[in-house]
Amino acid sequence: MAAPVAADVANLLGLGGDTEVVALAGAWLPVVTAQVKAYTRGRGFTEGVPADDVAMVIVTSTARGVSNPENVRSESIGDYSISRQVTEGWTLPELAILNGYRKRAA
Repeated sequence: MAAPVAADVANLLGLGGDTEVVALAGAWLPVVTAQVKAYTRGRGFTEGVPADDVAMVIVTSTARGVSNPENVRSESIGDYSISRQVTEGWTLPELAILNGYRKRAA
């Protein structure tokens, strides 16, 4: 896989044709990529391009941010309420991948 692009995120969300989602994903991708690169201390990247599994972490983490960019926990209108997932770091499966690249103390 090449470096993730905004369309990859939008497609994962099932919204590949939505230009607003693609634009928002484009804004989130460099942020998440920088976070992943910092967490792994640059491991898992070759000439700036992430390994396939690292790229998927970038895509899935970006998708969470795009689906709730305001990081709102819940919203209510009258009797209707919705609870949302907020971005509080990586999921356990994402950490399992990233920790494989992260250099840890001996």
